[in-house]
This record gives sequence, C-alpha cells and structure tokens, in this order.
Amino acid sequence: MLALGLVLAAPATAGTGDLSAYLKARAADAAGRPDLAAASYAKVLAASPDDPVVAIRAYREALEAGDMPLANRAVAVLNKAGVAPADAALLPLADAAHANDTKAADAAIGTLATGPLVVLAPSLYAWVAHAEGRDPGPALATAAKDPVANRFATETRDLIAKAPARQPLAIGVSRLLAHLASDLALGEPSPLSIALAQASLRADPSYDRARILLAHALARNALVDRALVVLDQVGPKSPFAVAAAAERIDILANADRDGEALAAAKNRVDQPGADAADWQRYADLLLTTGNAAEAATWYQRIIAADGKSGGSWGAWLQYGGALDQAGRWPEAREALEKAVARGPAQPLALNYLGFAQVEHGDDIPASIKLLERASRLDPTNASITDSLGWAYHLSGDTARALPLLERAAQAEPANTEIGDHLGDAYWTVGRQYEARYAWRAALLTAEPTETARLTAKIANGLPQKPDADNFHPLPEGRGRPARQSRVGRVRARCRWNWTVETAIPPMEA
Repeated sequence: MLALGLVLAAPATAGTGDLSAYLKARAADAAGRPDLAAASYAKVLAASPDDPVVAIRAYREALEAGDMPLANRAVAVLNKAGVAPADAALLPLADAAHANDTKAADAAIGTLATGPLVVLAPSLYAWVAHAEGRDPGPALATAAKDPVANRFATETRDLIAKAPARQPLAIGVSRLLAHLASDLALGEPSPLSIALAQASLRADPSYDRARILLAHALARNALVDRALVVLDQVGPKSPFAVAAAAERIDILANADRDGEALAAAKNRVDQPGADAADWQRYADLLLTTGNAAEAATWYQRIIAADGKSGGSWGAWLQYGGALDQAGRWPEAREALEKAVARGPAQPLALNYLGFAQVEHGDDIPASIKLLERASRLDPTNASITDSLGWAYHLSGDTARALPLLERAAQAEPANTEIGDHLGDAYWTVGRQYEARYAWRAALLTAEPTETARLTAKIANGLPQKPDADNFHPLPEGRGRPARQSRVGRVRARCRWNWTVETAIPPMEA
C-alpha cells in the first residue's frame, strides 16, 4: 500500500511576526474556513518568511482554499529549510505539465521519485516520453518490480495506446494524479488527496473530474462549504455535470444537511435527462429522512424501468424495505419475496425477509429456514447470526439462540440491537445479571429513541417470561414494546449499501 506519511509534523509553537494574524488563521482553520485561514497565514508568512512551521500551515490551507500563489510561497520556504512534505513536489510537476515543459517535468519527477510517490515515476516519465515523441516503453518497464507502480504503468500503457501522438503532457499528468486521488477517495481523509486533486487541476484546469475529486476530498476533511464552492465551478455543459450534481447531493447528505440534499436530488430527478441512478439517490434520501411512502414510489419506478428483466433482487429488496417502513407490510412481504426469488443465494435478501417476518410475527418456522440459509451463505456476518439467534429465541428455543447471540455480540460489541437481543435471551433463561450487563452495553451506543426502553429494562427486566409452548410475537403496537425503525435495523444488519456512489467516469486519455 502506498505510504501516506506526507505531512510535516509541526511543533506546537512557532515564531510569528504577526500574532494577531496567526491567531486568526488558527481560529479560521478550526472553524473550517480555509479561505480566511489562508489569507491570515499569508500575512503571517510575510512577517515570518523563513518560518517552516508557519509555512507548512500556510501550504495546507492554501491547497484547501485553492490559493496557489500562497502555496508556491510556502513551498519555497519549506524547500529552503529542507523540510518540504513529499507532496510539495506535485506543484512544480503540475506547472511543468501545464506549460508542456518536458525538461522541467523531468526534474520535478526526479524530486518526486525520492519520496513515497515514487510509484508514479514510471508512468510520469512515460508521459514525458510520449509528449516528446519517444517510446514510453522503457520508462514503463521500470515499474515491473513494484506492484502498485506496475498497476499504474499498465493503465498508463493502455491510455497512451489510445492517445494522439505527442499528446500534451498536461493531459497525461492530470489524469494520472487524478487517478491516484480517486484511489485514495474511499480511504481515510488525507491532505494528500487534496494535494493530488489540486495538482491535477493545476496541470489541466479544464479537467472537471479533478474538481469533483477535490470537492470529495474537501468534504471528507469537513470542509463542506468549500467543497460546494468547488462544485459550482463545474458548468452545466461539462461532461462531468451529472457526476458533479450527484457529488453535491452526497456531500450535503453526509453533512446531515438533509433539506438541501433533498432539494438538490429533487431538482436532479426533475431534469429531462434523469435516469435510474438519479431516482435511486432521491429515493434513498427520502427513505433516510422519513418519507418511506414516497421513496417506495421511486423504487417502484426503478423496477418498472428495468424492462423485461422486471427488476433486480436488489431493487425489489429496496422497494420492499420502503414499503415495510411505510407500514404496508403485506405489499412489503410480496416485494421481499420477489427479492429472494430473484436472488435465492443472496444472504442480504434472505436475511431481510426472514428478519422482517420474525419482527411482524409471520410464520416463524419459515422465517428460521430463510435465516438458516442466509447464515450458511454468510456465516461470519454478525448481523445475520444475530437474526437467526433472535428468531430461535422468539420461537421459544432460547437455549439454541444464546450461542449465536453471544457470538454476534462478540463480533460486534458496539451493535445496540445485538446487545439488546442478547440481554433479552439472558433474562429469559434466568441469567439476570448478564442480561443487565448486555443491556448496559447496548445503551452505550443506543439512539436517543432507544435509551428510555433500555433504561427501563435495566431497572425492571423484561415484563414477563415468554411461554415457550405458546409464545408468538405480537405486531408492534399490540403488546410488544415499541422498537427502533425496522428498516433501519434490517438495513444495518444486512450491511446493504443503500446509497449510489457518485458516478465519476474512469480515467481517460
């Protein structure tokens, strides 16, 4: 895996020629305002032009704010002090690529190759060779011994084969840097992702894919407003306009700005070119914000648009889940049965239908069979293990349930519902101390809507011990304690990815 230790560890204090500006910069940084922070750090750097501690902070804030002149000044200070982070070499590389200056690019790649970004060197040298009309093969061959470098080299070879002769260096460098930024997008938030996306844009300012990657990286670093400003720069006629719109919705939703996310998603589905991916995203947001009935209509539209195939198992699963949350259980069960029919070997579908039937008090023996199949298909899934154990418990076979519930709780000790189930099973067999321990553990991660119920259990235990011979679960609202949203629980236990990822097209020549 590519090493990501690229950020200079700055001392806690620094000599600041302008203390007021320094304090303003730190405050703006903490508040997630990179524009204000960069402006203040620019003043501090002017007053302390040789201070590497100020320079590294100015460099990072400049990249977040898109202040490239400040980034250049900061890098010059860091280079002079010999403490520049490895990703600082991306800036001269991007400048050289933008100017199609292959000699300057060679020098920048040489510097880059002395650090952890050496994995990019073979591909970068190949793009330089291609821009000069030389054979890129020898440069790419140097990547053979490193699996990461070789992967980039293989993809670069394919892209060069499709590219025009002597394609401008900016195109190749920009795409390569964006590719690495995309690889890092699903990992932990990192300043490197921002540096790569900014360098990609610096090499080719027209490359909107890099803008989307930059916005994604900024949002993951809690700079949501700045990310949205970056997305505003993707024009409506851009080939990446749809991807930018999708990224905006995802950023707003992940920031818990549900009203704005819904409005953006609704605007998208109202566009003439809206497709199933847009409907999916809007339906997902409707579901997670409590409008399950409306979500169901959009999931149904996705199924109807699938033509002769009649919808995938996943589409029917989502549709059934939305109907269930909307309180339309008979219709939901029918949809979930279709999900299982289309995906008979899909543990998610089996688990959802089995667990939902158990929760509704429907045909427990048949539900257990579904859950047993799901468990055989995915025996290490703690949520499925818990579902099966819970079904055994509700059928009166708590002795069989306990080992499964204990195994699930050991695998996922922070899962509120698993701990809740385990506590109920312990109490039923008379292990009251362990039951209260399990409920207390569940309380630690419980949602606010669950805390009162769990607290009451800890204080008073279960209201009564079920009769194993005659016990049958009652529907919610008819003697059973109110419980958390069923769809929310089943979605979590199925580990179902209900959100469509932003459709950023692959790297291209």
